[in-house]
Amino acid sequence: MTPTKRFAFFPGCKIPFFLDHYGTSCRSVLEALGVRLVELEFNCCGYPARELHFDAFVLSAARNIAMAGRDGLPLLTPCKCCFGTLKYADHWLRNHEGLRRAINAALREEGLAWDGTVEIHHLLSFLAHEVGTDTLRAHIERPYRGLRIAAHYGCHALRPGRVMRFDNPLAPTLFEDLVAVTGAEPVEWARRLECCGHPLWGKNDRLSRSMMEAKLSDARRAGADYVCTACTHCQIQFDAVQADLHGPTASGGSGVPILPSVLYTQLLGLAMGIAEGPLGIERNRVELGGITRYLCPSRST
Repeated sequence: MTPTKRFAFFPGCKIPFFLDHYGTSCRSVLEALGVRLVELEFNCCGYPARELHFDAFVLSAARNIAMAGRDGLPLLTPCKCCFGTLKYADHWLRNHEGLRRAINAALREEGLAWDGTVEIHHLLSFLAHEVGTDTLRAHIERPYRGLRIAAHYGCHALRPGRVMRFDNPLAPTLFEDLVAVTGAEPVEWARRLECCGHPLWGKNDRLSRSMMEAKLSDARRAGADYVCTACTHCQIQFDAVQADLHGPTASGGSGVPILPSVLYTQLLGLAMGIAEGPLGIERNRVELGGITRYLCPSRST
């Protein structure tokens, strides 16, 4: 990757309002890696409209892609829901001429156009393929020792595999490889590819909670000290929802112990020697303070 390469940063709707420390930790890590993030006046990715009005969904996504294209920038998002939405819309526009004409006619009113040239990256695949694990490893100042991590993939980046092209949707390894770069040990756990349950929160809270606690119990049985996410919705579920149900440290009434959830940018950032403040360590609802005891002394000392 060329140092100081510029990317249009697409945080999505939830990060600025519900999970700002995902945004700040992402910026801190990428800045340390020589990546410049450019803020544009993006709109919603379009996901909420997907099952209500397909053309509106595609238009919302296409406008964001076209704005990045207008400025000659590839697009980078840390939200897997937004990544999935943008990639899916991009796929439809590439393969359906009538839809493409209609969407570009609407975009033309703002002087925009979807032309199929904009690269769309999720944070994890960008780190794995564009930055590379060797480069990441070279930036590790304080590797972890004895820390066991359950990497949670989330749903939207993996499927459908022929559209997302993120990793093998049935047997992915990308996230575990990125966890291992930090010195932490990724654990094998049976429910790693299942949904976190957050899309159901507010609609069927009982089922959403059951799905979350089944996953956390499975990660616990596998020996994980923390679950690690790189998805806005999944982090809200495992952190904020878990804290609301059980408190920041106590065992839940269902008998399921609290299992803290760390964002990958926080996990990586601490190992890179970035201060806790910009990574938002204290802003996690389920306390993360204990994770620093797994860090080795700095290699520069």
